[in-house]
Amino acid sequence: MKAFLSALAALVIITIGANRILVHSGFSASAVSASSGNVRLHD
Repeated sequence: MKAFLSALAALVIITIGANRILVHSGFSASAVSASSGNVRLHD
């Protein structure tokens, strides 16, 4: 039971750490894949 709780705590810590790293790295979907230069708009 102690090993399970330790693994669960490690999982929570890793998940929170990974989320903070990814949020602060600037790789959001809008920043990476959105571009207005490739959009064709008809007059």
